[in-house]
Amino acid sequence: MPAALPVTKVSDMAESPSTDSTSTDAQQREAIAQAISRLSLEDKVRLLTGETAFTLPGNAAIGLAPLAFSDGPTGVRGLKFMGGDAVALFPNATLIASSWDDAIAEEVGGMLSEEAHRQNIHVVLGPTINLHRTPLGGRLFEAYSEDPYLTGRAASAYVRGLQDGAPDPDGTGRRGGGTGACLKHLVANESEILRNFMNSQVSETALREVYLLPFEMAVQDARPWAMMAAYNDINGITATEQDHIQNGIVKGEWGWDGLIMSDWFATKRTVESANGGLDLVMPGPSGPWGERLVAAVRRGDVAESTVDEHIARLLLLARRTGAFAADGASPFASGMPAPDSAERREQLRRIASRGMTLLKNADGVLPLAGDGPVALVGRSAVATVCMGGGSAQVTPPYQVTIAEGLSARLGDRLTVVDGVAIRRRPVAASAEFLSDPVSGEPGIRVTQLAADGREISSAHSPVASLSTGFDDPSQESPAAVRLDAVLSSGGTVRVGGIGAGHWRLVVTGPDGAVLAELDRDVTTEGFDPGEGILRPPAFSEVLDLPEGSRISATQTFRPVDWRAVLAAQPHVRVAEESHLFAASGVGLATLVAEPIPVSDDDALAAAEDAARRAGTAVVVVGLTEEDETEAADKHTLALPGRQDELVTRVAAAAERTVVVVNAATPVLMPWLDAVDAVLVVGLPGQEGGHAVADVLTGEAEPTGRLVTSFPSADGAAPAWSTQPDETLTLDYSDGTAIGYRGYHAGDAPEPLFWFGAGLGFGAWEYADAALTDDDGVPSVSLTLRNVSARDSREVVQLYYVPAEAGQPVRLAGYTNVEVPAGGSVPVVVRADPRLLRRWDEADGSWRELTGGEFLLARGLGDVRARVSWR
Repeated sequence: MPAALPVTKVSDMAESPSTDSTSTDAQQREAIAQAISRLSLEDKVRLLTGETAFTLPGNAAIGLAPLAFSDGPTGVRGLKFMGGDAVALFPNATLIASSWDDAIAEEVGGMLSEEAHRQNIHVVLGPTINLHRTPLGGRLFEAYSEDPYLTGRAASAYVRGLQDGAPDPDGTGRRGGGTGACLKHLVANESEILRNFMNSQVSETALREVYLLPFEMAVQDARPWAMMAAYNDINGITATEQDHIQNGIVKGEWGWDGLIMSDWFATKRTVESANGGLDLVMPGPSGPWGERLVAAVRRGDVAESTVDEHIARLLLLARRTGAFAADGASPFASGMPAPDSAERREQLRRIASRGMTLLKNADGVLPLAGDGPVALVGRSAVATVCMGGGSAQVTPPYQVTIAEGLSARLGDRLTVVDGVAIRRRPVAASAEFLSDPVSGEPGIRVTQLAADGREISSAHSPVASLSTGFDDPSQESPAAVRLDAVLSSGGTVRVGGIGAGHWRLVVTGPDGAVLAELDRDVTTEGFDPGEGILRPPAFSEVLDLPEGSRISATQTFRPVDWRAVLAAQPHVRVAEESHLFAASGVGLATLVAEPIPVSDDDALAAAEDAARRAGTAVVVVGLTEEDETEAADKHTLALPGRQDELVTRVAAAAERTVVVVNAATPVLMPWLDAVDAVLVVGLPGQEGGHAVADVLTGEAEPTGRLVTSFPSADGAAPAWSTQPDETLTLDYSDGTAIGYRGYHAGDAPEPLFWFGAGLGFGAWEYADAALTDDDGVPSVSLTLRNVSARDSREVVQLYYVPAEAGQPVRLAGYTNVEVPAGGSVPVVVRADPRLLRRWDEADGSWRELTGGEFLLARGLGDVRARVSWR
């Protein structure tokens, strides 16, 4: 007999708006059980692997529609990995979390649900709730914080907003169904280097108290409908096979009834993953389940009741998202805001500015006052980086640079000067620099070719990159691709390609004469297929070309035999059925064509001159998607290129210098003492330039607080390297003393800026702090006074320092409060009981912590009050 819904009480589930409100939980369980009873084993197994890169198969016989997934969390990209339709580009996760505001995170979730409804997407693959264990992590921009409690609260709010359903779009009282959230990546996935093979060695205590805590909080406080298992191993067992974590803790102890899917190509073995708690293998249509899983059930290696449990969870997800409904009605609401609508612009601008963090503001240099001239300097000012790299990238309708945003504010007062180079790798050509030679539209012409030279397809692309062998299963896989474009302007131009294979690139002038011919064999480095796909090799050359020159670049694919590559690695053991091998035909093709700007020396001289003339200089520095990306980690926190020199020289020339940091993660600031103000703006999304201008001019207040500590130097952190050792093991030796906890314990030199730091434009006094009791849970009350001349917002942070030896300090609660200028308000901050406990490995249970003190602080570098407990 098919299994009923497995573990938890379904009665605890909040029904989505698309579910029949008259149905009872028992009826729901029975409907799912009946559907399973009508499926053969082969039918069941077929439903447990994706049909395409981002969709699941349906089954009309039981009323199951196909489901569609889309990458998040900085936008709902849709079903194309690259070059899809324009969608809203949101501020990155650290910028959202920097608001320390549940309402902001919940609003973001609701907006993403709208974006999903507009594209008929059932599940958004987010939020990312891995932690910022070391500031070198390349994918930290997608995650919230170094702190598990802040991460768990932000994630819970995001999930509530996403799953509560799209709002009433037209005032009729009609709401769309909820959009499924997918917490990722379960678990201990805090680095990118060799993530498919590395082993995170983590104590059970650290796992429970730190790395699983955000997942636990979201399960208890928001009931997400899905989770994603990570690529890495945890304590020697790959994440997709983690019986202890997936079955024992998540589905068992927590009583969670959702679905666990694999990360893309992450499933390594058939029997072990099916028995270890994985419910769904992605992507499709190939993979390690299918016929292999059917055979395993026939052999008795996997019980059919286990398969039934996986199907039950899948059908519950489908029911919650409206894909498994008796009436067959679409769960998607219409009339959602367009990604470039006025409503979306306002939201994205406000949310971005809310999370921006002011770290220094000597003599109140910000907001910019008066009517004098201002010099805006830096490559990141004229080419602002609004999103990170990898699977979080989307195709936005536009992106506002800081130069554009501040120019709109200051007009003729502003002089804009380009800065020094900040990239080390060539990048995809901008559509504004190219046109399709067939249609004349901005962008390129993409022609896919069969092995015999036959044309499979030819189409315009608004972007200069495309993925192959992955997200277009409806057509024949190409053996080569030709990228054609016409230069919109001439001059010194870098041309080339990104992607493994043989490249032949021909440049002809407006008169048809051949100006250059390049032949290159470009090969993948390393042995991780993920890095080869998401950080592909490239080539480029610099040429002098006239306007109207035509570039025709043909890339002939040479798929990597990953079996042979991996067999040569001494510490890599990959099963024959590993899903990784299905990635052999996946690749990227990108055309490089970019004008070469002025030299660094010329840029530095021009910046000094502009700063001297203006008196007030705003220097924008930062990282790029080379540094903040999936599939690669950083090696230093130093700003790339000669940006530190740029800041130093501008600060020496200007009377007042404001530094804007266009990066989601910590950077070193050797020039800190020489500048007047530092504003961290993250990766601010498509409205980023306007949001930064709002903050610089005082239209909006930067009330963000840091979500990750900024080390004072490379290596000066409780955890640093992301490089696994020769056995591919990365030891989480910092235990539970992650981030600010380790700094506080003396495990590293004091940071440059503490987690939780941030100034805003207000000034604050904390008074009358006292311990109170909230139904048995300790809380701290205080009187908060705004002693500044402007209305402001404060984040009151509550830290707990246990009396028990060896227990690190931890954030236990926070609240944000709006206070008028000169006003005072009573505030109570409740400690979360989940932070007032420790894991006892000896008997495998939680123990309550008692005693110690609570700290009220603006980050641990600015403690305002201490209150003893017991």
